[in-house]
Amino acid sequence: MSTVSLHKQGRIGVIAVDHPPVNAISQAVREGIITQINAANADGHIAAIVLIAKGRTFMAGADITEFGKAPKSPGFPQVINALEQSHKPVIAAIHGTALGGGLELALACHFRIAHEGAKLGLPEVTLGIIPGAQGTQRLPRLVGLPLALEMIVSGKPITAPKAHQAGLVDDLVKGDADALPRAAIAYADKIITDGTAPRRLSQMEVPQNGSEADLLAKARADATRKMRGVLAPQKAIDALEAALTLPFEDGAAKERAILGACMASPQSKALQHAFFAERKAARLPKHAQNATPRPFNQIGIIGGGTMGCGIALACLGAGLYVTMIERDADALKRAQNSIHKSLDENLARGRIDKAAHTTQGALFSITTDMAALSEADIIIEAVFEKMEVKKSIFRDLDKVAKKGAILTTNTSYLNVDDIASVTGRPADILGLHFFSPANIMKLLEVVEAKKTAPDVLATAMVLAKKIRKIAVIARVCHGFIGNRMLEGYLREAGLLMLEGATPQQIDKAIRDFGYPMGPLQMIDMAGMDIGYMLRKQFPASRFDPNAYRVMNRLVEMDRKGQKTGAGIYRYEAGNRTPLPDPAIDKITEEEAQKAGITRRTISDEEIVDRCILSLVNEGARLLEDRIAMRASDIDVTYLYGYGFPRWRGGPMFYASQRGLDKICDRIKQFGETVGTRWWTPAPLLQKLAQEGKTFTDFDAE
Repeated sequence: MSTVSLHKQGRIGVIAVDHPPVNAISQAVREGIITQINAANADGHIAAIVLIAKGRTFMAGADITEFGKAPKSPGFPQVINALEQSHKPVIAAIHGTALGGGLELALACHFRIAHEGAKLGLPEVTLGIIPGAQGTQRLPRLVGLPLALEMIVSGKPITAPKAHQAGLVDDLVKGDADALPRAAIAYADKIITDGTAPRRLSQMEVPQNGSEADLLAKARADATRKMRGVLAPQKAIDALEAALTLPFEDGAAKERAILGACMASPQSKALQHAFFAERKAARLPKHAQNATPRPFNQIGIIGGGTMGCGIALACLGAGLYVTMIERDADALKRAQNSIHKSLDENLARGRIDKAAHTTQGALFSITTDMAALSEADIIIEAVFEKMEVKKSIFRDLDKVAKKGAILTTNTSYLNVDDIASVTGRPADILGLHFFSPANIMKLLEVVEAKKTAPDVLATAMVLAKKIRKIAVIARVCHGFIGNRMLEGYLREAGLLMLEGATPQQIDKAIRDFGYPMGPLQMIDMAGMDIGYMLRKQFPASRFDPNAYRVMNRLVEMDRKGQKTGAGIYRYEAGNRTPLPDPAIDKITEEEAQKAGITRRTISDEEIVDRCILSLVNEGARLLEDRIAMRASDIDVTYLYGYGFPRWRGGPMFYASQRGLDKICDRIKQFGETVGTRWWTPAPLLQKLAQEGKTFTDFDAE
């Protein structure tokens, strides 16, 4: 079957795009649309044209397989021009999603009709670019500047009902999927009957009321505040301003120039790397690629604390039955109240409707009887991070769980092989490291143990997708990917504080790099006592003896962070804003003196490099040890779990962009000034640097 076909239905020519899975606008689609538009215009029996897509969605955007390659003819602007210049009315019939180039195609049509379940958007800023097929010029002419700013600067799609209300679509279609083609034909017939001429957005002006300058200024300020350091949103505002102040063709030329500058920027390359890295992370290792996932519908969760309840909410939201186990009646009641309170809040805030609230509540049960898990397909243990506690639970599960059930541990650091060893079914066991709050945070580390069966690993990845997590596969080591690397990041923050940098300077330097918060703010928020207790479980050789001097002393003073009103910072009652505390300066100076450290002036550049390059160096070791399969998996872990700025692509991509030879040289410099214990380049890092390669090259090997 042709990728783009034309058939007649009475006096209507229907151009249908059929390019599964998402009707990406490939070279074949572009060529097909132009060919069929020309054919429809040449056919005297056709009076109007409907552009529609087959399958589950309208055209969802550009063909990602063409990213970074030389453009193929015909170019996208030629398609846009063919649609708009058609002398017969063209109606876009939208279902599923019309995103990016898909929406720009629809805007080039003269009219738009959408199914009520459709979503429409221009998400290009998420890839570090702006709409480049005149979307920044047509959209504000149709819907006005406020909505155009909202859609283009945020990159977030809107629903079809909102689009209809704003005039982005001319008619809204309800009913099943088959209703849209019928409605589109009827709409086209009405246009012919009414004698309605093609409406070309390029010939319209942007509606204005005198507040546009204020709107643009506010948009710039909001983008600076919410998307600090990100280039594309500001450039999108520039393009929208051109729509207000320039004739269409001049505005379109400015849009093209801005797009070119964005595409050449390091940020667009980083954001596109992040886009592809997320998709690569879902790929199973070779030994599991042909495994058939086990079916599952019933989830058991052991532990009803913050983590257990978060996991439960994620599973309930995916329509899974959840049975939770708590240790006693009081704990059971607390967990039950927590779940129902969260469901009530989700309903009140419009996150779920009444039907979903009722359904999710009915899917949940809780008991103190471990035997209730006898029919669970997947069991997730989510209790305190102590090896003996977890082993005890797994011994009990081995007796209770049915044959073929998958048993998982939510652990941040502990050895999953050791936990599996106390059961008679190690092939059915793996780690699922959720990030708190588990119903909100997107990252899930799926930890493959030595004896984990391929179909168990495959099932875990299916579960992750079902509960809307971005899953990264890791193998067993202390801390897996994320937390093993985090140790160096926090170590350097602690040492920098002793050596002369203030907490405020350290955190500001990291925020200026692009993180939402600095390392010391993060420690206060998480609770300093958590790290304190974890360090006591692990060999002292894992830690620099000086790095946690200040933190340890603060915990012993009952300054544990936000929850006690004081930690590295102080906090006023009811306020989470970190405030400088002169007492910390005194404590830090005392601890530096005890450690024999002479304090000095430290630059922001050194703060950033020591914190970030510690991540890179340890990431290289993880790749050497095959704990992580790909450097891009490390990037995904840090983008989704640890706040690494997306527009920098992740720590490994950042290092590759900067140049691995330069990274190696900088690490050696720190070896000379700080000491070689932590500052010796990883062998893989040195090898790639010597060969003039990047971590992307490593992934391709």
